[in-house]
Amino acid sequence: MVMMMVPIRTTMQRPRRVSLRAGPTAPAEARNYVRATIHAWDVPIDPYVAALLTSELVTNAVAQEASDNEKILLVISWADDQMRVEVHDTSRSAPVPVDAPPDAEAGRGLMLVDSMSGGWGFYRTATGKAVYFTLPAQDDLGGDDRTAQGDRHSQADRRSQADRRSPARIAASFGFTRY
Repeated sequence: MVMMMVPIRTTMQRPRRVSLRAGPTAPAEARNYVRATIHAWDVPIDPYVAALLTSELVTNAVAQEASDNEKILLVISWADDQMRVEVHDTSRSAPVPVDAPPDAEAGRGLMLVDSMSGGWGFYRTATGKAVYFTLPAQDDLGGDDRTAQGDRHSQADRRSQADRRSPARIAASFGFTRY
């Protein structure tokens, strides 16, 4: 009898809450916290995608705040095999995705969040609102290794397919570069 060891992943992590000053350094600080959390919790999430989407939400929150003295709350949680990142600010304005042209300097952030996350939304809080996104666990970042007929893909085919659907390619199509 062959026994297989399956890694046991915690079903729920205590949320990590980080208070950030609503200034120009907030997006970079938030990206660092998200990457560090993914590493510390050892969860199967692409840290580049999580950092990019976090940066978009934090950048929007910074733009909504009246001064650099305001605080933004970053909440990172893991439950039911998905990561959730929330960004709380004091604005009561609902986030609205804009259908911005590809060469626009701004306005494509929520389109990016919508296309790269498992889902996103917002809710009102006592002090403003929270905007969030979720990312499902990615145990197999390369996807299925077989064609519809059951044949194995060649290594070159797998690389080509992974490159076409890679987060970096999707982000580049929106005009973003790696952080």
